[in-house]
Amino acid sequence: MSITTNEMNDDSTVYKTLLESTKAIPWKIDWDSMQFVYIGPQIKELLGWERESWKSVDDWITRMHEDDRERVASFCVAQSKAGIDHEADYRALTSDGDYVWIRDVVHVVRRDDGSVDSLIGFMFDISERKKTEEKLVDLQKELEDLSFKDGLTGVANRRMFDSILDLEWSNARRSKRPLSLILLDIDFFKEYNDFYGHLRGDDCLKLVAQTLGAAATRARDFFARFGGEEFIFVLPETDAEAAEKIAERCQELIAKLEIPHQGSKVSDCLTVSMGIGTIVPVHGDEQKEFVELVDQRLYAAKDAGRNQKVSI
Repeated sequence: MSITTNEMNDDSTVYKTLLESTKAIPWKIDWDSMQFVYIGPQIKELLGWERESWKSVDDWITRMHEDDRERVASFCVAQSKAGIDHEADYRALTSDGDYVWIRDVVHVVRRDDGSVDSLIGFMFDISERKKTEEKLVDLQKELEDLSFKDGLTGVANRRMFDSILDLEWSNARRSKRPLSLILLDIDFFKEYNDFYGHLRGDDCLKLVAQTLGAAATRARDFFARFGGEEFIFVLPETDAEAAEKIAERCQELIAKLEIPHQGSKVSDCLTVSMGIGTIVPVHGDEQKEFVELVDQRLYAAKDAGRNQKVSI
């Protein structure tokens, strides 16, 4: 836009020129009529709607993503009535049916008697910022997922086990339903590593984890790597008999793998030992003590010759 020197001396022309040369889109709404008094020509470039088509607040509302309309409109009206300057983020509809993330920064202009005269503000295109924020959220979620996942086997880790046990312990105590744990240990795994090497040992752990993960099939059944060559099941609403059956299934699945184990003292193929426990927790029972009990039963299975399970 070219203007004369005389025009430049007109303050309103200067201000208008400055406003219309920015990327931000200036606007003004008369409060009594709820009509647009002014909106910058940049609106056409950003959203595709003709400048003249922005007549009332209804045009602003209807050109907003339906999921944002009620929230944003209610917030802005309430803040404006209270005379509070405010900001709102929302998705604005473009003329070709797409959406652009907008941040509206609003200033409430009051009359001498305190009543609202008008609203003036700027619309900012924050699409790139939102994309960055979404990427950061996705990255944070990925990092959180990784923090609950065992890096080697890909199954849940001890940290996730602790969280799940907290939850299911509370559920079992409230519902007075049984909760079972199965703690498994690969027999003579140190000897396996010594004989076949640590790379084969890692492959073995991955295969065992993948196989055992299929032993319990209900939605709330939980399986994790407990540490080293130990794995654990959390089985909500599972009594002792049902837990025994799942433990037997684990033994069968491991046996079907027929993983050679020349270093084992109980079998030519890989085996596991298990400790099993079932409880209906009441006031005074402690998770830590229950886990320790199951751990003791695992060691009892080892002391009894391995390749077996102990539940009492």
